[in-house]
Parts: sequence; C-alpha cells; structure tokens
Amino acid sequence: MTRGSDNRPFMNPYLAVLVGVFAVSFSALFVRLCSAPPLIIASYRLLFTFLLMAPAALPGRFASLREMNSRQLLMSAGSGVFLALHFVTWFTSLKYTSIASSVVIVTTQPVFVVLGSWLFFKEKVPRMAVVGGLLALSGSFVIGAGDFKTGMTAFYGDLLALAAAVFVSGYILIGRRLRGSVQLSGYTVVTYGASSLVLVAAALAARVPFYPYPTTDWLLFLGLAAVCTVLGHTTFNWVLRYVKASVVSVSILGEPLGAIVWASIFLHEYPTLRQLAGGSLIFTGLFIFTRVSARYDKAEAAVQSSSALTDPS
Repeated sequence: MTRGSDNRPFMNPYLAVLVGVFAVSFSALFVRLCSAPPLIIASYRLLFTFLLMAPAALPGRFASLREMNSRQLLMSAGSGVFLALHFVTWFTSLKYTSIASSVVIVTTQPVFVVLGSWLFFKEKVPRMAVVGGLLALSGSFVIGAGDFKTGMTAFYGDLLALAAAVFVSGYILIGRRLRGSVQLSGYTVVTYGASSLVLVAAALAARVPFYPYPTTDWLLFLGLAAVCTVLGHTTFNWVLRYVKASVVSVSILGEPLGAIVWASIFLHEYPTLRQLAGGSLIFTGLFIFTRVSARYDKAEAAVQSSSALTDPS
C-alpha cells in the first residue's frame, strides 16, 4: 500500500479507511455462514492471513523484521494476542446472539481505546467526550437488557461482544503505538503470526478438530483472511501510521451498518426495535464522543505548534 516507502502514502489514508470498513463489514456474515466452531474459524482466518502476508516481508530477507528491536517484537506479539482474543470472543458471540446486537456492541471499542489511552498513556479526555462514551455504553446495556429478557443465550452473546470490544481496543492501542516506528510488513507478520500461534495452540489444547469441513467453510476461511483481514484490518494498520487511533476506531463504526445490511439481505435477519433504539444511543454517544475528541485534539495540536514556534531553543 505504499509507493517504495512506508512514509509515502500510496493512497489517501481516509479513502483507505473506507475500503477497510467495506471489507470488514462482511466478517459477521462469513462467520454466521460458516459451520465450523468459532475457535477454528478464528484459527484459520489468522493462519491464512499470516501465509498471505508473510511474502511481503521476504524482500531483503525479512529486513523489516531485523529492524525491529526486542521491545517492538514483544509489543507486536502482544497485539496479536489481543487480536486472537477479540476474534474468539466475537465469533463465539455471533453463535449466541444476533448479528445486529453483536456488531453494534463491538463498536463501543472507541470508548475503551480512549479509556486505555488515558490509563496507560496519560492522554487527557474532555468531559463531554466522557458523556458521549457513557451514552454509547448505555446503548449496549439497552440491547443487552432486551436480549436478557429473551433468554440467557442471547445475553451471553452480548457479553462476549462487549469483551471483544475491550480486546480489540488493546490491539488498536498497541498498533498505534508501534506503527510510527516500525514497517507495516514487519508489524503484521509478527502480529498475525503470534495471533495464529495462540489460536492454534488453544484449538489443540481444546481438542477442536481442524478437519474435515465442507468446501464452503474453506472458502469462507479464505474470504475472512483475504477480504476481511488483509484488505480490512491490514488497511487499518497501514492507516494508523498517518491518522490517530481514534479516527480508525470511529471509522469502523461503519462496519455494523454494513453487517446489518448483509444480514438482512442474505440471512433475512432484521434488527428489532430495541436493537435499533440501543444502536441509536450507541451511535449518538459515539458521534458526540468523536466530535469532542477531534476538536480537543485539534486544539491541543495548535497549542503544541504555537509553543514550538515561540520556543527559543
């Protein structure tokens, strides 16, 4: 996705985000159509992704990997662990609750990204952003309460989707921290490789069979890897070098809209009024959250730029 250098964008980063959102919007549909257990779906998704991405690191005999120090390698591996946990919890949630509930609750992850930035990186959070975040979380509770009334199965799926939002936030935070200093090919190979190892090891420990599965499942595994991960998640990883993690987090809000449309078309699974109400609360809260955060970031950048111009040193 770069023209000779990771520092020179091959395409507009914001256009790339839209491409990534379109690609990942198929994830929930592919998982629901697949008959394999969630752990196997996640394992093959990451394993095929690793195999597809590894050739990108081959030029120069893995020069991008040799340039990474031990701390960067460890953090990239940690990012892969978070990604593995995200996929397992989210894919499992799709087996228990509706696509609408699952994907909308997962989109609360921008709140956890900013919470993590505040806890670990000491980044300030505006008060109105906190209000927006709480409103978004309240929407997930509205959806969860409705699913709880219909049975513990759907409610359990909602809780797993919320856990998936927390895990993917760790993945995004680490990615943003590293992408300014490491090449995309090196970062993705280590991240996807570590994620694959964790998932395969978990499947072996749980004695979940890796075969046989119908041809349709193998095509869906490949689709999840090539379309949803390489074209989707890898695009987001590339974009993280040029834009803030919050921008990527908020842009991914387009994923549930696409997922709900695909579920309606291909599965005839339509959102309920309560899901629409909860989803509206989530999107309203996240809209407030992101608008306030964006204004705050812009004002902070202006102050830093002004300070740099007036600094005599």
